Amino acid sequence: MPAHAIAAVVYKPTDNIEALLARAARELAARGVRLGGVLQHDIPTLIEDPCAMQLENLETGESIPLSQDLGRGSVSCRVDPDALARGSVAVRGAIGRGVDLVIINKFGAQEVAGAGLRDEMGETVLAGVPLLTAVGERFLGEWRAFTGGEGALLEPTLEAILAWWSATRGA
Repeated sequence: MPAHAIAAVVYKPTDNIEALLARAARELAARGVRLGGVLQHDIPTLIEDPCAMQLENLETGESIPLSQDLGRGSVSCRVDPDALARGSVAVRGAIGRGVDLVIINKFGAQEVAGAGLRDEMGETVLAGVPLLTAVGERFLGEWRAFTGGEGALLEPTLEAILAWWSATRGA
């Protein structure tokens, strides 16, 4: 697979990367691109809770709660391992069904540590399916090590994502 079939949107903490990837997914789907993968969305809560999240299966639209309830007073993030397993199944199934593009919400702390959806990113590329993800500036070195320096690094704009996709499809 050509190196440009892997792309990461490089973002800063102030960028709303989840909203950007969701907009890109909607636009690509509207253009007839068969999507697979998962996107993360924050869940609005009555109290500020930075860990209230869910995954959206881009192939089916299913919502997968990503946070587990650790009880009152818990201040740590609480990623549910079962949700990650369901996200993994969604990505692997999409690859098997021959989607055009896999989007995985981000290469973040979990992936840097060798967990999260890191293996699924690798499997996507090995299967010859283009991969789009996001990587925070702080993990750019780890992303380059993971990809061997291959792939495109994109500005955090819808235009950059759509231009990358057009170039990838034209290759």
